[in-house]
Amino acid sequence: MIKVGITGGIGSGKSVICQLFNRLGIPVYDADARAKALMTENQEIIDKLSARFGSNIYKDGQLDRKMLAGIIFENKQAIGFVNSVIHPAVEADFIAWTRQYQSEPYVIEEAALHFESGAYKNMNIMITVFAPAEIRLKRVIQRDSATREQVEARMNNQLPDEEKIKRSDFVIYNDNKQSIMEQVFKIHNNLISRNN
Repeated sequence: MIKVGITGGIGSGKSVICQLFNRLGIPVYDADARAKALMTENQEIIDKLSARFGSNIYKDGQLDRKMLAGIIFENKQAIGFVNSVIHPAVEADFIAWTRQYQSEPYVIEEAALHFESGAYKNMNIMITVFAPAEIRLKRVIQRDSATREQVEARMNNQLPDEEKIKRSDFVIYNDNKQSIMEQVFKIHNNLISRNN
C-alpha cells in the first residue's frame, strides 16, 4: 500500500481534490479534522494543553478554540508547543487508521502542514494542490467570513507554494484553467500502475 500525502496552501482546494480521489474509491484521512477531534478525545493531549495554557482552555469538555487561537497567533513558542503535542498524536492515529486499508493500492493523508510538521517523511508520494494567491484569498474570505488581513496572516504561516511544489512528486493546478478531474485521473492511474 502506497501512502500519499496531499497538501497545499489554505484555500488551494485540497478537500475538493481529496473528494475526487475518494469518489474513485481511495480512502482519505483528513489530518486537520482528526487533529481537532483528538484535542477533545485524547486525554494526554487534554492534560498537556491544560497544564500549559490553564484548565480554562477547556469548557465543558470542549477546547476553547478561539482562546487557543488567540494565544498561538501571538506566540511562536506556543505554536511550537501545540504542534509538538498534536503532530505525533495525529501521526500515530494515521498509522492506526491505515491498518484497515492494507489491501488498498494507496491511501491519502490530507494535511495543510505536511512539510511544516515533518509528516511528509512518512509518505511514499507527495502531491501539492496549487492555486494562485488571489484565488485562494477570495475562496477563504468567502468560506470563513474572514478579512483579507486574517487570511494573509494564515497564508504567511505556511511554507511558500514554490517550496511545496519543489518537494512534491505531483502538482494539481486548481486555477480554474485546467480540469482537476483529468489531473486526478492521471495521478490515480499512475499510482494504480505502481502496484501492478
